[in-house]
Amino acid sequence: MLDLMTRIRQLQRPALLARAARFGVDEYRRETVLPRLLKTAHAPRPAAALMALLDIEAATDARRIAGTGDYAPARHVELLIAISGEARMLQATALRAV
Repeated sequence: MLDLMTRIRQLQRPALLARAARFGVDEYRRETVLPRLLKTAHAPRPAAALMALLDIEAATDARRIAGTGDYAPARHVELLIAISGEARMLQATALRAV
């Protein structure tokens, strides 16, 4: 199984989605966004959040590719922002541990 950072690096999404996510990541607030996206009472730790977010994002991307009517680009961007924000947090945590 690939580690989380490798999975994130291997994500290939349309440029417009990726660009929109890059603009939003600086304003990412995990305490409000994660419980809503993950349907939990509290934000989990970064690694657990990333695993769940990557699974949800993969399902969302499958809907985008299939062209289903329930695909929401704004939600997809929000997921990508959360993935980027949690990845930053995970990297910062790993650097502090060294």
